[in-house]
Formats: sequence, structure tokens, C-alpha cells
Amino acid sequence: MRIKEIREQTVSIASPITNAYIDFSKMTCSVVAVITDMIRDGKPVVGYGFNSNGRYGQGSLMRERIIPRVMEADPKSLADETGENLDPFRIWDTMLKNEKPGGHGERSVAVGTIDMAVWDAVAKMAGKPLYRLLADRYRDGKADSKVFVYAAGGYYYPGKDLTALKNEMKKYRDMGYSVVKMKIGAASLDEDIRRIEAVLEVVGEGKFLAVDANGRFDLKTAIAYADAMKQYGLFWYEEAGDPLDYELQAELSNHYPHPMATGENLFSHQDARNLIRYGGMRPDRDWLQFDCALSYGLVEYLRTLEVLKQYGWSTRRVVPHGGHQMSLNIAAGLHLGGNESYPGVFQPFGGFADGISVEHGYVGLPDVPGVGFETKKELFALMKKLSD
Repeated sequence: MRIKEIREQTVSIASPITNAYIDFSKMTCSVVAVITDMIRDGKPVVGYGFNSNGRYGQGSLMRERIIPRVMEADPKSLADETGENLDPFRIWDTMLKNEKPGGHGERSVAVGTIDMAVWDAVAKMAGKPLYRLLADRYRDGKADSKVFVYAAGGYYYPGKDLTALKNEMKKYRDMGYSVVKMKIGAASLDEDIRRIEAVLEVVGEGKFLAVDANGRFDLKTAIAYADAMKQYGLFWYEEAGDPLDYELQAELSNHYPHPMATGENLFSHQDARNLIRYGGMRPDRDWLQFDCALSYGLVEYLRTLEVLKQYGWSTRRVVPHGGHQMSLNIAAGLHLGGNESYPGVFQPFGGFADGISVEHGYVGLPDVPGVGFETKKELFALMKKLSD
């Protein structure tokens, strides 16, 4: 059993939306197929993956460094002890061969995307949904049957007034989401407060609304927003300052008593450890948002979860960024606290299996081998072109 080929295609997920830091008018995404010589139902087993939104496609990096290392390796060195399946950990070590430690930037996205495809293939070869494979290996066979999800939206958009914002959030609630999220930080504080209050008219209580500043604020501005938002009791206040400014995050916790969230732009277990050590994060109320597709994949994610355990954090305080099926499988299989969802943007990559609706803020998973991309018709049609 061996990997015959790894293919990558960069596709556009451009949109006119903006957050407090970037616009998505030129956003791209890498789609990957890991093609094996293992035959199931008369066809080669193929694992698929893609990187999360917010970081651009990494095709050139994959083709220049990461993919050649895998393809040049002895196939036996990439297989598990039985020789009948791939070993994601051995493949991960091969992808990172000859790379210096530190500097967790774009290469973490390249590795994470291929890692997703590898795990998809591994679960397919095992004949199990990925979440059940993970539960069997790491949680004594106990998987969550449903996962909490929230609807991420509320982007800034040309001509989008308060009525349009409210209509968007009402649509998410009508779809079955209990908690919705909106962007802040690209307008004045006064305007953002008006936007927040408009959404609260739709959702009713602050506990059903999260806000996300996408790292825009300096400490003074972050505190000003904290003081203005205290009264609402929001679900969380996300990524107020630069994700690597742990001092800002720690100081902000002295001014904001309600839940905060961060971590989507931290790409290694070392960065996660530094956040826990120095960021003032509170395990009784705050949330961590590490995204496996951006942070070297599930192999590294398991190390990150082990770090959290060492520091007394429950996996239930982890709600990954990205809104994709890979994180949904990890959430169900490894007992995380939930998963992000993008019901209105970044299609066809956002969202979950066709035909499985969100009910009271929770979504189930399909009982098919692998990550389940095949159950999302539009997405799988795009992916399958890589392996045809």
C-alpha cells in the first residue's frame, strides 16, 4: 500500500465581504487529493483536504517542498505497523523533514491541508467515519452524536445597513442556529454598538451573540469596546488584539468579566502553550479556537489538546475556527465544545453534510467513511476533479 500521487489545485473563494482587518476579494484556497493504490469498491482510495478561509492557498509551497518529501520517501516508512493503512504521524514527520522549528506561518497551512487529506484516506481505509476512528483511538470509543455549532457572519459589506444585518441574523436563527457571530472593529465604536444592539433585537439576549474584532485593536481600543459591551453579556468577545500579543489579552481580562475567545491564528502547540501561560485566558469561561487545517493538521492538534490537558483546560472549551467538516469530525470524536459554521459565505467549503439540518444549535454527522466530503455534493464535485 502506498501513496501514488498528491495533487493540489488553487481555487478562488473571493467575496466582496470584509472584516476589521482584511477583505476577501482575492482570497484563495488549496484543494488536495492524496491518491493511494488501496482499492475499495473497485476504485483507489483517495483522501481529500482543503485549507480554511482567511489564509491563502499554499500550492507553490506544497509543490516545492512538502509533496516531494512524501513522494520521495520509502512507502513502507509512511505506512502503519500493519502495512495496510497510512500512518499520519509518520507522514507528518516526513512533511516537516529538514524544517527549522518556530516561525509557524504559511507552511503550517500547507502541511495542515495535506494532513486533512491523509486522515480522510486513513478513515476510508479503516471503513469508518473519521470521528468514530478518533473516538476509538483516543476516547474509549465514545463519540458525540451531535456538535454545537454557531453561525459566523455579520461581515461588513458595501451598502449593508442595519436592516440587512438583522435580516441576515434572522435567517441564521431560522436555519436552526441558536448563537450567531458578527464582525466589529471596521467601524467606529458608536456605530458598532448600534450594530450590536440591532442584532440583539433579533436574537433576544447577549448570550446568543458573539463578536469578533479579528485582531484589530490596540489595548486602549480593546478596553473601550470591553467597557461598552459589558452590559450585554455576550457569548464571547473574540480576538480583540493581535493574536501574538499575549500581554494585551491578559490585561484585557482584567477589564472584561465575560467570556473571550482567541486562537484561530496560532498555528502550533507551542503557540497554544504560550497563550495559556501568558495570555490571561480563564479556563472557566474563555474559549480557544485553534483550527487544525491552518495549524499543521490533526497530528499537531492532538499535541495541542495534550498541552491544554497539562494546564487544566477541558477540551470542551475548544471551538475551532473554520466551519468545515474536518473540525466537525474532530469535535465529535475528541469531545470538543463545538465548531464554527459559515452558512452564508465561503461556499462550497463552508457548511456540513447535505440533508443534515441544524437543530437547536446542534448538527449531526453522516455515517460514511472518512471526513464525509462525499455527502456535500457541490464540494465533492470540485474535489473529485483532482482525482479523475
